[in-house]
Amino acid sequence: MSQLALPLQLADHAVFASFLNDGNEILVATLSSLAAGQEGHGCWIWGSAATGKTHLLQAVCEAAGDRAVYIPLSSLTDAGPDILEGLASRELICIDDVDLIVGQAQWEAAFFDLCNQIFDAGGQLLMTANTAPRECVVELADLRSRFLKLPVFQIQALDENARVSALQLRSRHRGLELPDDTARYLLKRSRRDMASLYEILDRLDKEALRAKRRLTIPFVRDVLTAILD
Repeated sequence: MSQLALPLQLADHAVFASFLNDGNEILVATLSSLAAGQEGHGCWIWGSAATGKTHLLQAVCEAAGDRAVYIPLSSLTDAGPDILEGLASRELICIDDVDLIVGQAQWEAAFFDLCNQIFDAGGQLLMTANTAPRECVVELADLRSRFLKLPVFQIQALDENARVSALQLRSRHRGLELPDDTARYLLKRSRRDMASLYEILDRLDKEALRAKRRLTIPFVRDVLTAILD
């Protein structure tokens, strides 16, 4: 998996096969094509928290291998803009949560230089944010113009039925079977954002393996009770 000389690691579940693309079919198809080598500048992906933006960026990196690099700004902003140096040597540069650094002069200047290096080298820049690029308060006009050149995709949140399907897809990816009634019970008894649901599912996976149990409602209830206690 692609890494800098930093403690970065892709999540083992963050692949295209484990992402339910309901409502996001064009976005997922575009990212799959970019990971496979399609030419272009990249794209800007925006949407609310816990809708799968990080998953998709990491899926691109997993599919592209050493051609790509993943940079989670939520974990690296304290390191300063120097972390951007040398990234243009990769073909696909995936920057998560770029909105965290807009409005900061040093970061914006470093990003502007990175954009120029990437585009001059024929690379591609893939970024995520909570807002569309036109709504990002970018102070450096030249950087704003670079951002606005990227194709923009708004990631769509999953509805109730799709959340059940997404949980079942993730379960199958981990070798588990999650019945409909158990999945709906889980939705009613825990936080409903997908990040929290996936975190609980990971816990259930470990507990089911340890106890050699299936994901029945009684078993899930017992695990949730232990978590809450």
